[in-house]
Amino acid sequence: MAVLSEIYQKEEIGELWCLGDIIGYGPEPRQCIELLRRTNHICVAGNHDLAAIGEIDTADFNPDAAAACEWTAKQLTAPDRVYIKSLPAVIEKDDFTLVHGSPRQPIWEYVLSISTAKENFAHFKSKFCLVSHTHVPGIFKYNSKKDACSFSQFSIKEGLDLGEERLIINPGAVGQPRDGDPRASYAIYDSETKKINLYRVPYDIAATQARMVEQRLPMRLVARLSHGV
Repeated sequence: MAVLSEIYQKEEIGELWCLGDIIGYGPEPRQCIELLRRTNHICVAGNHDLAAIGEIDTADFNPDAAAACEWTAKQLTAPDRVYIKSLPAVIEKDDFTLVHGSPRQPIWEYVLSISTAKENFAHFKSKFCLVSHTHVPGIFKYNSKKDACSFSQFSIKEGLDLGEERLIINPGAVGQPRDGDPRASYAIYDSETKKINLYRVPYDIAATQARMVEQRLPMRLVARLSHGV
């Protein structure tokens, strides 16, 4: 809610792009789905979304994530399940490809290294790709002349000017950042200036943690919100 409030105060937003994992860790999954569905948006499926409706197995989840997913599944209504099941794995929009994990494996693969990123540039046709599975903001750039890939931090201090070079861009995570900054992370794309700006938003972490404790969600998931890890 804190992110949505800031977005609509800051900019004239035409459409929200959600990169998956609407649910899976937090104490109010139904409310998250409801909030998103009230907006003009597009959304791809994340691994936690699909696990919560039984579309994928949680065997590869760590025990805390699996426990949270099992709890989340019990909170969902039939319309919630229908909505999640309708989410595509990949969306192509303008110059962008949207996935949760990676272009090669949209649901599961983490794009953490330069080598993994380089391999993935062959798996999408658009100029830019947006991912989020790692929960860590970052930019991978592909130089076609040198057949080389590089990585740079995605910082709130500098906007990202979109040019001719192909990019894989991660705007971080609203619900559970993992870059050591506990503030919610999101980005805004200006289609006129062709620029993406990253923003961080403080929110009432203690209140969220209290709700998680009340619902008996794993304490490790509760504690990590304070540190953004």
